[in-house]
Amino acid sequence: MASSKSQAKPVHILFVGAGAVGCFYASRLHHPPHNVHSSLVARSNYKAIAAAGRVELQTHSFGDYAFEPYAVFPNIDAAVPNASSSSSKSPTSGGESASARAPPKNGWDYIVITTKALPDRTDDAAMVVPLVSEKSCLVLIQNGVGVEEPYRKRFPNNPIVSAVTVISAEQIRNGVIRQNRWTRISLGPYGHGLGASTSTSTSIDDVARLSNERMQSLAHWWTSLGGIRDVETHTELELQTIRWHKLCINAAFNPTAVLSGGRGNADQLTDPELRAHVLGIMNEIRDAAPLVLGKPFPDTLASPEKIIKSTERNTGGRPSMLLDWEAGRPMEIEVILGNPVRIARAKGVEMPRLQSLYACLRSMQKMREERAGKGKL
Repeated sequence: MASSKSQAKPVHILFVGAGAVGCFYASRLHHPPHNVHSSLVARSNYKAIAAAGRVELQTHSFGDYAFEPYAVFPNIDAAVPNASSSSSKSPTSGGESASARAPPKNGWDYIVITTKALPDRTDDAAMVVPLVSEKSCLVLIQNGVGVEEPYRKRFPNNPIVSAVTVISAEQIRNGVIRQNRWTRISLGPYGHGLGASTSTSTSIDDVARLSNERMQSLAHWWTSLGGIRDVETHTELELQTIRWHKLCINAAFNPTAVLSGGRGNADQLTDPELRAHVLGIMNEIRDAAPLVLGKPFPDTLASPEKIIKSTERNTGGRPSMLLDWEAGRPMEIEVILGNPVRIARAKGVEMPRLQSLYACLRSMQKMREERAGKGKL
């Protein structure tokens, strides 16, 4: 585990995705006095962040402050380290803007993925290949289940840390982030999957050990230096259990918001039929998860009834899948619905409620895109 002292060598952390979640957690992981430096790959908000040299944060947990990343890049290609780069100077040297800094010549120590997981649209693991070196740890802060496997297949020997967040945050305008409530981030190492055998190769054990060490360092920097009180570290099984448990929220409310005509989470629960439908999905996930994971949800994770009561208090909340649908953007259908259905089916478990949601939403998205394509002809 990382000590409380400054790092002897600079630690460079690159966040791929500079939305609300990415910027918030990057800001709490940026500690130049301790030689820990966070950088951003921004896209739609690149010009605003580059021009200002900072991200403005308005937070419930830490007040208002500015985050000045070590470097900011408009795309992944611009963030690829180059041995001939002029960035060999000390990261703390002044007079150079974040947008003018080159990537660290010795490469990225951590690459944190906070973009939406859309495996039906993009191969994110292939996209980050130019960024990854032997020392790089991949950190996946993404929704759904099964998000780690494409990265493990492409990077069999790199440490991977999987993460699940509970946070309410939004980008109110380019380069300005508002955190409304919650800061929890749950971390777990990802070896070669829960079913991997360790009997034939010590490399699997080595990767799991490295992933755990990197997880502990991240937790230290986020807590002791970044002040986030509810950073949790878990085993691989525990973290995957948390991922499946979060489906009780994401797979129940998000698709239902779209299919019900745009009703927010709390609003759904005012309709008796929708309320029964949402509870049915949660219970289906709760029944299937032990058969998939080999272990039931622990009592420390909220029951469907407790999730319902908590959701009723969050009036006005509109899930991200609904916002994506209304804006004409692709939805995270595969990782929230398709992957759990396929993973459970491979274990001999059917999830008919999730499968119905998946089939309907996938068809809705496909038909809308086909109609939009014809309209452009």
